[in-house]
Amino acid sequence: MSISRRAVIASALAGTAAAGGVLGSQQAGAAPAPRGGVRAAPAASPPGDVVGKISVGYQGWFAAKGDGSPIDRWWHWSQDSGRPPSLSNNTIKSWPDMREYTRSFPTAYPNLNNGQPASLFSSHDQQTVDTHFRWMRENNCDTAALQRFNPVGGEGPTRDAMARKVRQSAEANGRKFYIMYDVTDWRAMQSEIKQDWTNKMKAYTSSSMYARQNGKPVVCIWGFGFADDKRPFAPPECLDVINWFKAQGCYVIGGVPTHWRNGNSDSRPGFSGVYHAFNMISPWMVGRMGTVAQADQFYRDVNTPDQADCNASGIDYQPCVMPGDLQSRHRAHGDFMWRQFYNMCRLNVAGIYISMFDEYNEGNQIAKTAENGSMVPSGSGIWALDEDGTACSSDYYLRLTGDGGRMLKKQIGLTATRPTPPR
Repeated sequence: MSISRRAVIASALAGTAAAGGVLGSQQAGAAPAPRGGVRAAPAASPPGDVVGKISVGYQGWFAAKGDGSPIDRWWHWSQDSGRPPSLSNNTIKSWPDMREYTRSFPTAYPNLNNGQPASLFSSHDQQTVDTHFRWMRENNCDTAALQRFNPVGGEGPTRDAMARKVRQSAEANGRKFYIMYDVTDWRAMQSEIKQDWTNKMKAYTSSSMYARQNGKPVVCIWGFGFADDKRPFAPPECLDVINWFKAQGCYVIGGVPTHWRNGNSDSRPGFSGVYHAFNMISPWMVGRMGTVAQADQFYRDVNTPDQADCNASGIDYQPCVMPGDLQSRHRAHGDFMWRQFYNMCRLNVAGIYISMFDEYNEGNQIAKTAENGSMVPSGSGIWALDEDGTACSSDYYLRLTGDGGRMLKKQIGLTATRPTPPR
């Protein structure tokens, strides 16, 4: 199983607080004016399939024993993927709403609190991917970033299959998609990522639904510059890869550390040249904040100077917006996510990246989720969307994302008041 990005986060939290006081105690409300009188400028690039659009991170990494996938294991559902998930063999923090999946797989969890069996989906099932992309279409999610970890190891055939399935569903639902490489634990990345693109992934750019920006196929590389031993690549290796993709005619997005601009905390020093080689910068935010007040501090101390740096450098800025870790009770029935949308839209960012669509492991998914305690396994302790006493429909965060996208595109006015009803 690939190392989850959450492994990056815990060690960064203390550094985040130290590097600019981001996790302080500022009260909720209107965020302060930008420091130094900085004003946002238009994006470096015109609207395309990522600029001016909502992109959603799509893991597509769940499998089940007997689902026909090459991996044929409980991939990302279980700590021991050879055994079905259970109360003691669990990797998820949120439970999906299973009512729209035509095929599911029984687990070893107790029944749901409503008495129904506790079954889960497989991403390898085409109907699962079709359902997810239909939800994207119905809620105006423009573009899906398909996560692609090291495809050379044992997971490779399943990840190859997922690329085919995503293309089919994207074309059927009129959604754009692009490949987002994650370099975590990929030691031979510098050569193998080029081979993978040339021999496999480049073929997907022939799809009418493959995302293009400035007329170029979009590729994202997530993980350069992070200050941990899972991504030990030096700046020359990283620049070589970025420039190689540019030479192939690609528009290259960088999934970078939160503190990329200062080169501290979760970022290694000496990577400024790497970060500024990207066409678009998309800093990772999961685990960095969990309240409206913290979102406002990030707007002031991180996002505003990030935007100014990108403006000065001719780089497009695509910050993360996240619904919040449901199990940590960050969501505040949508107020936390909406505040991020409001802050990023008034900053006039180039685009927004939703972290994530189907990340039930980290609990920050927007995909349909258990509405109330009757829809989670008995004794699991998993919170449903009504955890703070406000009833929310299972599609609430999809609808909230749709409204955030409309605000980004100026189809509705800029508003700090969340327009999306929970039910």
